[in-house]
Amino acid sequence: MNIWKITLKNIKAKLSYTIVSIFILALSSSLLLGIKQLKNSFEYQITNNLGDIDLVIGAKGSPLQLVLSSVLHLDNPTGNISFTNAQKISKNPLIKSAVPISYGDNYKGYRIVGTKTEDFMRLYKATIETGRITDKNFEVVIGSAIAQKLKLSIGDTFLSAHGLIENEVDVHDSVFTIVGILKPTQKIIDRLIICPLATVWKAHESHTHNRPEEELHKTNHEHDHDTQHQQTTTHEDKADKEITAMLISFKNLSALLTLPKRINEKTNMQAALPKYELTKLYKFTGIGLQTISWIAYLILGIAEMTIFMNMYKMITERAFDLALLRTYGASNFQLIKMVTYEGLIIGSAAFVSALIITKIGVLSLGDFLQEDYQQTMIRPLPIQELFEIMGIVMVLIVLSIIFAIYPIIKLNISTILSNEK
Repeated sequence: MNIWKITLKNIKAKLSYTIVSIFILALSSSLLLGIKQLKNSFEYQITNNLGDIDLVIGAKGSPLQLVLSSVLHLDNPTGNISFTNAQKISKNPLIKSAVPISYGDNYKGYRIVGTKTEDFMRLYKATIETGRITDKNFEVVIGSAIAQKLKLSIGDTFLSAHGLIENEVDVHDSVFTIVGILKPTQKIIDRLIICPLATVWKAHESHTHNRPEEELHKTNHEHDHDTQHQQTTTHEDKADKEITAMLISFKNLSALLTLPKRINEKTNMQAALPKYELTKLYKFTGIGLQTISWIAYLILGIAEMTIFMNMYKMITERAFDLALLRTYGASNFQLIKMVTYEGLIIGSAAFVSALIITKIGVLSLGDFLQEDYQQTMIRPLPIQELFEIMGIVMVLIVLSIIFAIYPIIKLNISTILSNEK
């Protein structure tokens, strides 16, 4: 007796029950998988993208905004700070390294970051895959994700646009040349365009000076005044350069106790701790994710109860057929195997469907983030968590099977056959 063939025929005979069971279980499982993947992706962004950055110094404002804009590059900056003042703080003996960054332009939506290229790369343990490090203005090193997405290579040139959003209206005249491409790091640096700090200053100086012609005509008195004043301010202009933020690494953790408070209280700048701010953000969002996770588990339990009731109903409705199988030599064990096969088929089909639904949903969310934020924030779900959820689904399926086979164990063949009309 081929139990497998009989099982498939039983599934076809009650196809509507089977489809409903698979759909409900797949929906609940995909919700749970999606929440787990989002949670894992958020945790990854916190731990991986911080690199060796212990502190961010920037303009007064929201510390979370400062971290999101200068570390994860997901927000607008809080403003600019004096490069000279930031350098004074960086000379503190508790600081191991201080990397200035300045940004405000983009190319195709990807941020152009002016910095000390090698020091910035060192924060993320990034290395050059092809080409070389920048050694003069308007040379750039690009992340691997940009090179792949925009099909760029060494020697290619481009014009930057003002602002952090792609546009073709406010474009600078200066030409950038790609001299290096980074190896993939799976960090934020993969989606950044890196150039010398002075490049950003020069690009904005030329942008500021490109004003309408009538604005450049001055009276003789104004011209003489500017010429006279220029001699006394040349040195100050060099000293008054601004940056967006300073990324700090500490020599030891004792700096956490004194330096941020001192900067916030005694300077016109603010100091933000990336790990603290992102952990605080995670706690707020984590409550929502945890709530949705419990809802997903609840829906999963309801789905399993639905499967149990459908299987139980199918067994009781097929009591006469099962009794006939017993008269033709089938044992209780074979009948139990038949029900077990049905349950495992439903569970396996539902879990595969859940993986497909989750994949489609996550890809859609990833495309949205890539389109609007130029960020690839969604991370693959770790295989151990995938197996964990699959294990939960299968355990619940097995429990449903165990409860559903009770009518088979108590099957009274003579009574069932004699009462059949």
